[in-house]
Amino acid sequence: MRNAFAKQITELAQRDERVVLLSGDIGNRLFDDLKAKCPDRFFNCGVAEANMIGVAAGMAMSGLRPVCYTITPFITYRCLEQIRIDVCYHHVPVVIVGTGAGLSYASLGATHHSCEEMGMLRLLPGLAVLAPADAMEVRGALKAAVNHPHPVYIRIGKKGEPVIHKTEPEFQIGRAISIREGKDVCLLSAGTMLAVALETADLLATQSVSAKVVSFHTIKPLDEAALAEVFTRFKLVVTVEEHSILGGLGGSVAEWLADHSPAKARLLRCGTADEFLHETAEQEEAREHFGLTAAAMAARIKHSLG
Repeated sequence: MRNAFAKQITELAQRDERVVLLSGDIGNRLFDDLKAKCPDRFFNCGVAEANMIGVAAGMAMSGLRPVCYTITPFITYRCLEQIRIDVCYHHVPVVIVGTGAGLSYASLGATHHSCEEMGMLRLLPGLAVLAPADAMEVRGALKAAVNHPHPVYIRIGKKGEPVIHKTEPEFQIGRAISIREGKDVCLLSAGTMLAVALETADLLATQSVSAKVVSFHTIKPLDEAALAEVFTRFKLVVTVEEHSILGGLGGSVAEWLADHSPAKARLLRCGTADEFLHETAEQEEAREHFGLTAAAMAARIKHSLG
């Protein structure tokens, strides 16, 4: 996903002289191609992420289309005030990209985890929150974000996530992408959990449960038409995300459901618990800890259906 981001930002910068990239002192080799082709539009802002957001806001006010990039917890938690006031309050079109989202950096401990940032950022007025599923969706998300008139946050992985789409899908902010059809349950997956959601659907199929799988890549604004359709059609709707069950996709869908008429489907949220992970582990081990494996989720779904 990181490589797809680097290639896409380079292509966008070559086509649009307004596009500039600001980095929080990471990814310097990753952006060698961009620096070679657009040497005056890459800015290493150092380990000063809050300042980087302020610089980007000023650039946007001057007519540029800045994209800020660094490790997810450092570009979100550390910069909340600047994102809120410098970017969102002024409605400037800054794109904020957090790499290594969720539990991607699980081996580095809780300082590098980011399982709350989507819930935190979606509270900010005017900020779109995106969680693309694979490299193909990253390319589409970045193009859509750079052309969006308001600020956008994008969380991406860094662990060589499997490519789900054979070709780049049509990516629209606020419009979910159907991956697989089914008739019993619907899995709404955000971000890098899409491969696990598909594996869960495969496992359910062996137990005579047919599962529809959707890439629900936009946490804000929600695809309300898609939600209305699946909650009317299925027995159970399951949100799947490498993020807390509070505030992210599951929390957003629960809020939407509370504001709408009674639906046929019940909601099941699969995500990280409301707790810190005090152990260092690889991403797969961290997912096992939080029940974010195909086997664990399939078991929960079968129990809910039963």
